[in-house]
Amino acid sequence: MTRRGQYAKGAAKREEILSVALDVVAEFGCRSASNREIARRVGLTQPGLMHYFGSREELYMAVLRARDARDIAEHWVDKPNFEGFLDVIEHNTRVPGLVQLYVEFSAEASIGKHPAHEYFVERYEWVRDLSVQSVRTAQESGEFGQNVDAELIADIIVAAADGLQQQWLLDRSIDMVARLRAVWNGVAALSHLGSVDGGPSDGGPSDGGPSGG
Repeated sequence: MTRRGQYAKGAAKREEILSVALDVVAEFGCRSASNREIARRVGLTQPGLMHYFGSREELYMAVLRARDARDIAEHWVDKPNFEGFLDVIEHNTRVPGLVQLYVEFSAEASIGKHPAHEYFVERYEWVRDLSVQSVRTAQESGEFGQNVDAELIADIIVAAADGLQQQWLLDRSIDMVARLRAVWNGVAALSHLGSVDGGPSDGGPSDGGPSGG
């Protein structure tokens, strides 16, 4: 077999492993039993599995990246707005193992040097960018006031989503979609009453002016 043929075969096997890993981690999480199950389903030993990904961290980072690509393609492409974001959150309730992996790795990546640190920095940036676009779309439709800081609102929504996922892992009765929608609706209402970032709202009192009471 030529070098190109060997590379193509290796790449195909890696994609097979990744596809299987998405399903296994979604069901079982990222513990050692998952590694054994992934290896079994693709006909490899656990050391053979690591031959294609190098380390546990590399395998699971690849799983997270594949999940992101799938979520965007299946939920955000057709609805690049807050409803698309909620679709992703709703889908997460059906893949608890992937939520567990995300929460565990995000915590590990925030402490010291972790292989997933760069992934989470990059992920936060593009999720935030998509969320900013959602807020600006809502401003254009009149759902949000014009004077609110779209980037600030995006930060609030992303932080709420991350926090709710962690709470949901502890208590599956929590309705993440309903709570996140409540956050969005609450901020939207406040954006018409007063600026969320503390500045003047549409038609509100100017800076420095006294307020009633």
